[in-house]
Amino acid sequence: METKVWAHRGASGYAPENTLEAFELAMRMGAYGIELDVHRTKDGKLVVIHDETVNRTSNATGYIKDYTCQELKKLDFSNSMSEFKNTRIPTLREVFGLIRASSIMLNIEIKCDRVIYYGIWDELVKLSREFGMDDRIIYSSFNHYVLRELKKIKPQAPTGLLYSCAILDPWVYAEYAEATAIHPHFMIPLNTPGLVEQCHENGIAINAWTANEPEHIAGLVQLGVDGIITNYPDVAIKLLDK
Repeated sequence: METKVWAHRGASGYAPENTLEAFELAMRMGAYGIELDVHRTKDGKLVVIHDETVNRTSNATGYIKDYTCQELKKLDFSNSMSEFKNTRIPTLREVFGLIRASSIMLNIEIKCDRVIYYGIWDELVKLSREFGMDDRIIYSSFNHYVLRELKKIKPQAPTGLLYSCAILDPWVYAEYAEATAIHPHFMIPLNTPGLVEQCHENGIAINAWTANEPEHIAGLVQLGVDGIITNYPDVAIKLLDK
């Protein structure tokens, strides 16, 4: 089993995160998959952005839930990268349109933390079916209740449990949560002997985030994790090719 490289918010080490520009670059670099984040606008559109506000990544302030999609499209999401001035926030529909003709996979992180988007799981499943993307998506979230709701309407959907602090016997918890994978912070597998083996013995995949330093990436590859989520997919791919 070869470790897969997932581009974290696209090739976000080189282009504004969670933008079509970052996703296109990740595809050109040869990433196996793209990890992205989804929120819902005031008028019910699914948009791709990490934070629940536009404060950090745009030239404005405020919550995604308080903007219409048209209003968001007027903002500059270049995130201080001058060469990408006037980069726009993409809708998930636009991302699907961009990648549909390719074979690249998607890891959709459902953002339901400080702001809860009730029913967003139904909208995600409906849109993925419209674009024929059902077999190319893994859904992940720090809110594991959301993943349980998604599994109710799409039982076969691959899901990954995101977490940043160590969990006792996470493969047991994953089975309880009906998840196919765990998505821990990269330092957890590096500091937990036997974690990868125990997960694999119990049929649970492990995709680690967000490893950017070559020594961390190399360590995860040596452990045999299923996937590495990184801002620098080209670096990870080169290390895997050695």
